[in-house]
Amino acid sequence: MTIRKTLWITLALVAISLPAAAQFAKPDDAIKYRKSALFVMQQNFSRVAAMASGKAPFDPKVAAESAAVAEYVSKLPWAAFTEGSDKGETKSKPEIWKESAKFKEYADKMQGEMVKLSAAAKSGNLDSIKTAVAATGGTCKTCHDAYRKE
Repeated sequence: MTIRKTLWITLALVAISLPAAAQFAKPDDAIKYRKSALFVMQQNFSRVAAMASGKAPFDPKVAAESAAVAEYVSKLPWAAFTEGSDKGETKSKPEIWKESAKFKEYADKMQGEMVKLSAAAKSGNLDSIKTAVAATGGTCKTCHDAYRKE
């Protein structure tokens, strides 16, 4: 599947899912929603990170498209950390709900770094992309260390 097709499918799914983000019928729906959003974000970020580390050939067009998808999707999962979604099949630590302000701060910081990554990828400058990947990955790690079960 091409990047363009993946982007359109992702955007269509997101558009359909946005109204559901405001209210989930049950906690499992919220968990599935946020897992899906985080998976799409991770896949697109990883594609850019692989190019930045030399593990994949650098393709400026693919990097820009993938970073743009990761940036957009980075805004989605947070609405799905709803009451009751701390139980079930999730890697979320209970601290998310006890430290919601700090969790939101981490999410906001990551989203800000995703914006910078997308801008760097649009520039086509591999050195800028490498810097932005490191900063973005660092924000992901910080949050995972604090709020994700292994």
